[in-house]
Amino acid sequence: MASPADVVVATGKRKTAVARVRMKLGSGSILVNGKQVDDYFTRDALRRYIRGPLEKTSLATRYDVVAKIEGGGPTGQAGALRHGIARAIERVDPEQRATLKTAGYLTRDARKKERKKYGQRGARARFQFSKR
Repeated sequence: MASPADVVVATGKRKTAVARVRMKLGSGSILVNGKQVDDYFTRDALRRYIRGPLEKTSLATRYDVVAKIEGGGPTGQAGALRHGIARAIERVDPEQRATLKTAGYLTRDARKKERKKYGQRGARARFQFSKR
């Protein structure tokens, strides 16, 4: 268990988004790129998605989260933030690992957009075959 004065740092990733998360004892506020989480993520589903690991471990009102997120879109950034929060919780209290792991919060969603191949229209799309 980390000492109460410590600031725990963790990195979360999803697709091309990267979230640098800092957690410390506090009142439960989440700050993302200098804004409150409710102002940064406008969709309610994403806000619930982000708070998942905190609520599962019942630490939602005990820690303040400050995050800097780069890359990706709103969903990717929310996934990166959730992953970072889960990893930070694991560092704060290693006994929570089993809870986070079974809920799937520690798994990094590595799906990315496949690159376009040279000489072709897209990643998988091919030019139409003509026999003559």
